[in-house]
Amino acid sequence: MAGRDVAAEYAKYLEGYAGIIEDAPATGRRLTREELDSRRALGEQAAEAGVGLRALVSAHMAATRSTWPTGEDRSVDDMLAAAAQALDAFAEGYERAQRLAVRQEEAARREFVDDLLYGRSDLGRLAQRAERYGLRLSYEHAVAVARGEAAYDEGDPVLREVERALIGRFGDRSILLTTKAGRLVCIAPGDQGDVLAYFAKQAFAAMGGGQVAIGRPQPGAAGVVQSYEEALNALDLAERLEIDEPVLRAADLLVYPVLTRDRQAMADLVASALGPLREARGGAQPLLDTLTAYFDSGCVSAEAARRLSLSVRAFTYRLERIHKLTGADPSDPVHRYTLQTAVIGARLLDWPTKPF
Repeated sequence: MAGRDVAAEYAKYLEGYAGIIEDAPATGRRLTREELDSRRALGEQAAEAGVGLRALVSAHMAATRSTWPTGEDRSVDDMLAAAAQALDAFAEGYERAQRLAVRQEEAARREFVDDLLYGRSDLGRLAQRAERYGLRLSYEHAVAVARGEAAYDEGDPVLREVERALIGRFGDRSILLTTKAGRLVCIAPGDQGDVLAYFAKQAFAAMGGGQVAIGRPQPGAAGVVQSYEEALNALDLAERLEIDEPVLRAADLLVYPVLTRDRQAMADLVASALGPLREARGGAQPLLDTLTAYFDSGCVSAEAARRLSLSVRAFTYRLERIHKLTGADPSDPVHRYTLQTAVIGARLLDWPTKPF
């Protein structure tokens, strides 16, 4: 009785099944192409309706028992073979529909991520779509971007590893983890800095190195775009300035966009303060490296010399040479700020490799 009830509950997905498994054994034939196609189509319909496959298998088994032959063993074997064929085709259609649904969901998610990070689409519609992924765009959000040696996509094991770690630690905290342009991207509520800090730690471990930049919390959908761009700019600055810290915070690097806001003024400063270094034997680059090491080491000559694999005496000679060529003494606090700002500008503008 229970078996008939199960079969009746899912009767629309078993249409024609009883006739197939009764007729095929009677003639000893295999299922026709039309019969298999009908099973696949019903499997697709069941998947699209969200019916569980286990329940559907039980319904098929119940229908099979209700038409069980009472004749010879041969009939039983033929019926089981027909039932197996029919159920296999049904499961194939079910799985095909599920794969299509997954691809469609991935495409919709990718479209949403692109629209969100590039500020496309109507804001009202974007906010509605965001709720589907756990984001409330009326709140502040911050974005972290992780860059590794390889390019990553949505199906990459690295992304899955970081995702498991985040879910295991924070559960559902309105976090969106995705990829963009080969980088890992994490969007989290702006008041939950611990989430992005943990993302940075896990991404660094999963990628086997690399660098993670974290943008500042910003309100609204436009704020997500701004925070994302801040993180990207931080990674770009780190590359140009050869900053090798594993985690960068855009808030700590705000001085650099300020310095480059007037590109022509910065170019003029570099040319004026550092241009004379071109007259040195070997060109400006070795002396520019000397100034870079000096400022990066806190103006400690011994440490700067070690970084350049020079003796302290040789390093001191270079500083004297810089003083003679430019008229500015790197050890003089009055001159130091101008030289250090010019050195930062040179690195940002890729001088002297790219002349103005």
